[in-house]
Amino acid sequence: MRHTPIPKELPTLNRERLRALLEPRSLVVVNANDIPPTNADGTMTPVPNSDLFYLTGIAQEQTILLLAPDAIDEKLREILFIRETSELLAQWEGHKLTKEEARAASGIARVEWLEQFPRLFPQLMSEMENVYLNSNDHARAVIEVESRDARFVRETQRQYPLHQYRRLAQSMRTIRLVKSAHELALLRHACAITADSYERVARFVRPGVNECEVEAEFAHEYIRQRGRFSYQPIIASGKNACVLHYLANDQPCKNGELLLLDVGASYANYNADVTRTLPVNGKFSRRQKQVYEAVLRVLRQCTDALAPGKKPRDWQKEAEAFMEKELLALGLLKPRDIKKQDPDKPALKKYFMHGIGHPLGLDVHDVIAPGVPMAAGWVMTVEPGIYLPDEGFAVRLEDDILITERGNVNLTKDIAIEPGDVEALMRRKK
Repeated sequence: MRHTPIPKELPTLNRERLRALLEPRSLVVVNANDIPPTNADGTMTPVPNSDLFYLTGIAQEQTILLLAPDAIDEKLREILFIRETSELLAQWEGHKLTKEEARAASGIARVEWLEQFPRLFPQLMSEMENVYLNSNDHARAVIEVESRDARFVRETQRQYPLHQYRRLAQSMRTIRLVKSAHELALLRHACAITADSYERVARFVRPGVNECEVEAEFAHEYIRQRGRFSYQPIIASGKNACVLHYLANDQPCKNGELLLLDVGASYANYNADVTRTLPVNGKFSRRQKQVYEAVLRVLRQCTDALAPGKKPRDWQKEAEAFMEKELLALGLLKPRDIKKQDPDKPALKKYFMHGIGHPLGLDVHDVIAPGVPMAAGWVMTVEPGIYLPDEGFAVRLEDDILITERGNVNLTKDIAIEPGDVEALMRRKK
């Protein structure tokens, strides 16, 4: 565990919030993610199951959580199962949680070794009527590999076909969207690490450096502060920035180009997601600044437009209206383009073809329930962009915004974004 321990009050509160949504006589089962393989006998760095971490604060592989609030035996109402260690396992893989450590991290009194699961799970199933099982229900998920949760669902339904099965994901969406004070503290810390990294990079960038060298500067700052990348970083110079998910990060940054940086830090599995666009030589050209300021105005308008009760799809329409006005002012669109456009394919999509933002939290594209209006406590990214491949550059800007009843809070306000501030920061070379 690279990060410092999170308070056990966070997963304890999260379990309380989940219990309030369950049907009577319910059992909840949440599994850890598999460790993804590479080639031969290699494996990738494990990625914690977000729901399991949310409910337990535990990121160790093979962990299972059982919640049964109505169990007859009070000692069976919360059980955490963890992998038992051994001298051999410790020698090859390092330290694994003891039962005492797992109790301290999760706030769960009953911790058992994984070998006890086949004994206790049937006992609870015999008492319960409703079974909440987990799956990846994200609307944009592409599921090609069967997960540990999916295998568990299939086997449980085979053994117990007469129970009422329910989707845990629907309840998790409800509680994970609204961030608690503990979660906001972790998100703020991830944003603070990200701010330090952007300052480091802004003072490093100059003509001739390679995109991969810029990525290394981010990595240095993240690792130094006990964080990691939230996602594969996008370090895109010149025309590369017109590729929305550019990941090669291997080209030189040339004099006169813009450098788009879509990079965020993750701390304790909570993620920042930030984009800035820098002039490689430290000075925006007239045209670059013109487009940059148009994107910045849309960012400001869309940030102000975030509000409790507003549906994300309506916010997207507002963003497109703001952007259409800017594209007309830049001469990229003509009034006749708007007049003759297909309503299903707006003319502005040639230059701004993606969503204006998404929820942020334990996942970069965090859980969201379709059609549900925003609420106080949501954290949303705001990321307008204009992409001009014919002119060889793009501008995208992105902040992380907390929605509150008293106005919105910019969690990334310390990262320079005004063009004059960006240029001033870049003059402070290392």
